[in-house]
This record gives sequence, structure tokens and C-alpha cells, in this order.
Amino acid sequence: MPVLNKIIELSNHIASSILKHEKPKEFLDSDLFTDSDKKYILEHLTDEKLIKRAALLKQIDKKEAWSEIESKIEVPVRKLSIWKYAAAAAVLIMVSTVYFTNNNWKDQQQNKIVVTKSVINPGTDKAILVLANGKQVALGKGSVYNTTGIHSNGTEIIYKNNNSDKAAIAYNYLTIPRGGQFFIKLADGTKVWLNSDSKLKFPVSFVDGEPRQVELVYGEAYFDVSPSTDHKGSHFNVVISNQNIEVLGTEFNVKAYQDSPAIYTTLVEGKVNLSGSFQTTVLKPGQQSVLDNHNIRVAAVDVFNEVSWKEGIFSFQEMPLKEIMKVLERWYDIKIVFKNKAIENSTFNGILDKNQKIEEILNIISNTNKIPYEINQKTVIFK
Repeated sequence: MPVLNKIIELSNHIASSILKHEKPKEFLDSDLFTDSDKKYILEHLTDEKLIKRAALLKQIDKKEAWSEIESKIEVPVRKLSIWKYAAAAAVLIMVSTVYFTNNNWKDQQQNKIVVTKSVINPGTDKAILVLANGKQVALGKGSVYNTTGIHSNGTEIIYKNNNSDKAAIAYNYLTIPRGGQFFIKLADGTKVWLNSDSKLKFPVSFVDGEPRQVELVYGEAYFDVSPSTDHKGSHFNVVISNQNIEVLGTEFNVKAYQDSPAIYTTLVEGKVNLSGSFQTTVLKPGQQSVLDNHNIRVAAVDVFNEVSWKEGIFSFQEMPLKEIMKVLERWYDIKIVFKNKAIENSTFNGILDKNQKIEEILNIISNTNKIPYEINQKTVIFK
């Protein structure tokens, strides 16, 4: 694919220029992008973003999934530092943003787009904490909550274990609304990232030596579990509907949304045992199980696509438009309507920043695939 090869060449040039604190002259002189595209790409290559990409790429490389990602973005293997990988990957991410496409690299044409004045913002850190006594606490940016053993600065909530007796353990709920996300550190040290439209039930404390159990009532969560060796051998269990995940210190992602009959469990590191109304199944790193109507299947997946959401990235690879829109509905708290049903199953490839405006993402889809749309208040209509 000549255009993609040219983009990769420019990516390396930009990466080198960034590291040398120089202007990327070849990129600026290139006729591959419009002036507005060039400005957009360079504006988004901030140090903060590079660090975020670097951390994610380093993590994925550690999980032995980098080779699979390389094969998809067609970046040749080189002995480069993680920072140069990050810079090059950041460029590719921003290029994907501008050319979010279904293998369509042709000239873009502007479609008729109607926008009724409204404010649609990306999601933010926010949640509702329900205490054992039924009290509800709104958590979010700018708010601080402190009580015995619990602290929240508005972007995360931390629990401190008090090693309560088993009979005295109380449970809290953390609900993440549409348009939200939140991080929680449980009392045993387990870290949990919760995606939009999710709900977690968990104990306020744990008893070492006793099983540790939480419930993902619905939604999506990424778990970095505190190892059993730190808790007198206590296993950690995540219950979701009719599936139980037993872990021994590991990292994995679980997706069980209410609008989907399937439960997706993706193992990043370690080992998990899945049990329920099906034959007990063991996952290896890089594998994903799909439980649907009591039937379970396991396959290797691109881990990056499954876990990038917690790093502020949407990664869509050969994903149907209707599934992409479900993700955007939750994050932007909007409603999607397809008047043209024929486009629902059109597949797309792209890597997008979760902080982008919804209009930017919709324009990319519309322009590259000639799909007109209309925004009416908080409803997006594909015509």
C-alpha cells in the first residue's frame, strides 16, 4: 500500500524531529496532507500524549502482543528506544484519526452535514458511590470525599483495608454513568478501571485467607489484581452474570454490557479459570473468551484493541459501524439512529483519541466513506 508506506516514512521523520526538538520539514512540505491536517496532527503530538502512548506500548510489548500490533500497522521491527516507538506510533495514531477508513485512501469529499446547536462533550471522570447504608455520594472532577478508610480526589477512589471480621464485611457499589469513567483501588490493593455505563459491587474490606470476591454487575472493567501471595493465599474472584473468573494475581479485561448477550474476557497477563454453566475454561495471555447463551469459545485477539480504552484511546479494527457507535454512545452519552440500515455492518479501521470532539470523529467517518449524518440535540442520525 504505497500511501501507507509513505505515511510510515513520514512517521519516522516526525519521530526523529520530535526527539531532536526540530521542525519536521519533510512532513510540513509533504503534499499528502492538507495544511489543516498537518496542523491538527502536530497539535496533538504533545509530550503528555507521547508518554501515555509509550507507557501503553511498553506494557503491550511486555505482554508479548507487540508483534501482532506491528503486523497490523505495518511498522518494521527496528532496534529503537521505546520513546521513538512511541513517537512513531503517536503519528500513526493521529494519521489514523485523520484517515479513519475502511481501506479507503481516496480523495475525501465533504458530505452534507446538518448540526442542530447542542453541546456534546467527551466523557469525564465521574461516578456514583453507594455506601452500605444506602447513602449516595457523587464523585467527579473538583470533588473530594473522605471518610473512614475511603478517600477520593474526584478522579479515583482508594479504599484502605481494616481486616474486618468476615461477618462484619459491608458492600459498596460504584456506578459509572454514560459519559463517565473511574478508577478504584480496592482494600486489598487490586486496581480496577471502570468504563462508561458500568457498575461494580465490592466489599469495603477483605479478610486475608478468605476468598476475595467482587461482582461486575454490568459494563466493562480492567482488573490488575493484587496477588494471592500477599493475602495468605486468598484467591480473587470476579462474578459476572452466569460466569465466575478465578484469578491468582493477573491483569484482564471484562466486558458485559446490558445491550449485548455476550461476556468478553480478555487476559493480558497471568492466568484465569472461567467457570459457570459451561465447561471450566483456562485462558492464556493474549486470549479472549466469549460466553454467549451458555456457550463459550476462546480465540487469540489483539490485546491493544481490547484494553486501549483505559489509556484514553479508541482502537477499532475491522469493527462494524453499529458496534463502533455503541462505544461512542456510552462515552459521549448520545443516541445513534441508523435510517440507512445498509451501513450498519460496514467495517472500519482507526485509532482515535477519546478526548476528541464527537463532530471530529463523525466528520472523519462521513468524509472518508461518504456517509451523511445529522446531529439533532444529542441524537446522531445516519442517513
